[in-house]
Amino acid sequence: MSLSRRTVITGAAALSATACQSVAMTEPATAFPTVGHIIRDDPALDRLIAPDARIEKLAEGFTWSEGPVWIADGAYLLFSDVPQNRIHRWSEADGASVFLSPSGYDGPDGSAFREPGSNGLIAGPPGSILMADHGNRAIARVDLATRAKTLLATRYDGKRFNSPNDLVQARSGAIFFTDPPYGLKDMNELPLKEQPHNGVYRLDPDGTVSLLVDDLTFPNGVALSPDQRTLYVAVSDPQRAVIMAYDLGRAGEASSGRVLHDFTAKVGASGPGLPDGLAVDVEGHLFATGPGGVHVLTPEGRALGRIDTGTAAANCKLGEDGRTLFITSGPFLARLRTRTRG
Repeated sequence: MSLSRRTVITGAAALSATACQSVAMTEPATAFPTVGHIIRDDPALDRLIAPDARIEKLAEGFTWSEGPVWIADGAYLLFSDVPQNRIHRWSEADGASVFLSPSGYDGPDGSAFREPGSNGLIAGPPGSILMADHGNRAIARVDLATRAKTLLATRYDGKRFNSPNDLVQARSGAIFFTDPPYGLKDMNELPLKEQPHNGVYRLDPDGTVSLLVDDLTFPNGVALSPDQRTLYVAVSDPQRAVIMAYDLGRAGEASSGRVLHDFTAKVGASGPGLPDGLAVDVEGHLFATGPGGVHVLTPEGRALGRIDTGTAAANCKLGEDGRTLFITSGPFLARLRTRTRG
């Protein structure tokens, strides 16, 4: 069955391309408007998010914002607009602007793609970021100074990836990433889809690609526990909307897959959204986007509360001094100060 992630997640039509053009240059604001609210299911949330914390809207006019990454050397945030094939830059001093366009596919015929741009972004070696590149169906590295892109992996077992979605790097240098079909037109039904599964992979520093998980329908966000012994994978399937946890062995192999938290009963009932992006704090708490916003979970998967931005939240990451949670929330970028640290 063909599943349109953004149709399911947002429950509304995407903004027009004309509207997206308006974000090309955005003046910095002296005071940002507030949006949404915070739902507290457990008093323990107060230790992570202050009772008077505000959700600030920093910039808007995107089709589907994704993959935020804080660049400490420069004090700015980068994030993707996947359908529009762009990476945007935001800073307190300069506001929002286009950083890289196209961010993914740059060929003459993009008719095979429904989302041709970059998706997940993380910090790479000094002066670079690592990218899940929908349009090039690859894991890539981008030089921040020159914008030059190097493709690090494009295939497993001789077959092209579907459209790598999100990634996280271990201290060993290994990159764990998910490969659902969201970037491809018609997704699972597209003849260009070469992989028989929607997998979770590990890319080792020597370039070796290993398939870790092959039985998830739509693997999406991915993260590591602080001790690097657990791999988390969000599954954006409305029929089984879960966050999975896997034990990681010394060689980076995944085993003992289990459901850490099940959002299935909340799909549609709590608000727009599906399990998508993940962030983890120093104590192992998860900030997990899902139905109704960003859910805050203990390392054991117990729900403490929810950050409701009012729209489907695609991803989130801790940045600035490590205590600011940036949220890519559909058509806008938001932030929230926390009491914890990334």
